[in-house]
This record gives sequence, C-alpha cells and structure tokens, in this order.
Amino acid sequence: MKQYYLYILASKRNGTLYVGVTNDLLRRVWEHKHDLVEGFTKRYGIHRLVWYQAADTPTAAIVREKQVKKWKRAWKLRLIEEANPDWKDLYEEVAQ
Repeated sequence: MKQYYLYILASKRNGTLYVGVTNDLLRRVWEHKHDLVEGFTKRYGIHRLVWYQAADTPTAAIVREKQVKKWKRAWKLRLIEEANPDWKDLYEEVAQ
C-alpha cells in the first residue's frame, strides 16, 4: 500500500515553518534541502525536517495538511516538540 505524508520543515529551532504533503517523503525533503523547489522554502532557507505523519490515502494527507496549516503557530510548535523536543533534522533517520 502506498503511503502519503504530511510534513513540517523548519529553518531552525522555533524558526520559519513550512507544512507540506507528499507521496515520497525522502525525495521531497531532499528537493527542499537542495533548493530544487522554487518558492517559500528556498527563499527562507527552510531545510530541516522536524515532524512528519503518514497517511494511507492522499485525501487523508491533504485534509490533515489543511487542518495543520490553519492551526496557530503555538499549536504547530507543540506538535513538533512533543515528537521531536530537540528539533533534530529527521531526514537521516527517515533515510535509513
């Protein structure tokens, strides 16, 4: 079964956040890290994968993305810190 992902990137701890959705987390984060994606993440240097969540369908991932994007910043920070209190870049962990 194919997986879909909602993810949050950050420029640094408590820095600028980006919420996205993809069907290939490794590829998409790699594109962000290497500034291959024009736009917000490239402009603000947002390269650190700090949180992600799997979904079984693209619809579920998109619905969740829309929910999280509407959240207050404090709620997003709490979501990240509950799962990743040190704000580690999770890319290497996911790549293994």
